[in-house]
Amino acid sequence: MTSLITETRPAPVCGLDTWVPVAAEIVSIEEENFNTLTFRMRFVDEIHRDNYRFLPGQFNMLYVPGVGEAAISISSDPEETDTIDHTIRVVGSVTRAIQRLGVGGVVGLRGPFGRGWPLEALRGQDVVIVAGGIGLAPMRPAIYSLLRHREQFGRVMLLYGCRSPDDRVFAPQLDQWTDDESIQVLVTVDNATGGWVGPVGVVTNLLQRIRVNAQKTVVLVCGPPILNRVAAWQFLQLHVKPEHVYVSLERNMNCGFGRCGHCQYGRKFVCTDGPVFSFDEIGGVFGRKEI
Repeated sequence: MTSLITETRPAPVCGLDTWVPVAAEIVSIEEENFNTLTFRMRFVDEIHRDNYRFLPGQFNMLYVPGVGEAAISISSDPEETDTIDHTIRVVGSVTRAIQRLGVGGVVGLRGPFGRGWPLEALRGQDVVIVAGGIGLAPMRPAIYSLLRHREQFGRVMLLYGCRSPDDRVFAPQLDQWTDDESIQVLVTVDNATGGWVGPVGVVTNLLQRIRVNAQKTVVLVCGPPILNRVAAWQFLQLHVKPEHVYVSLERNMNCGFGRCGHCQYGRKFVCTDGPVFSFDEIGGVFGRKEI
């Protein structure tokens, strides 16, 4: 079977033959929850700013001198590239260093890298987006694109889950999308705190609330590994074709070029062959540890 993903992707602004990052300034920081922030960045060099393009689902490598580099998904609108958003969970040395830089700080940026969501091939299809926690970040550019070109797609559904209402990312936009009749949004939490009146439970329970036409549905999944596995298998049980179930994988990506080997996944490298894979590409190793 052949997946819908195309090989078309913009070239990294830094060039594939160099490891040198380019300077990007942090122009604003928005708090999403207690440990997650959205950093809006702008290239210092105007030429890089004008030439930069990315596809929904791709990532950049962010570098802090003297600390290190980390692969971070792009969470902004792909058609508005004057600035670039990265939604970051502050948990490691690099992400903490980026937080310490604050507004006005400068990071090194390489990218974009990887294969994104196959939006061009989704035309005429129903699209179900399943995201957990910060997994909504690499989904947000896809949602921007789907809503901007809404007439090209069938039904669009977003199923999102997180630990508590306070753990939601992009909470104002979730409310905005919920009020938008062009997309069906269902949000669930593990713990109903703060007067939450919505669904409670794991995000895959929301499948009971939607109608899936297996013959014309394409699924995009991004979240913790357990969510990726359970969601993919549940849609397969609903007879959605394996080549129509896409998963964005997270791996320890150190170079972005597929040369260091840290992100190897079976015979593939997440940084170059992914991070978006169709199930038929990785079904043989999907869910297996230490591969």
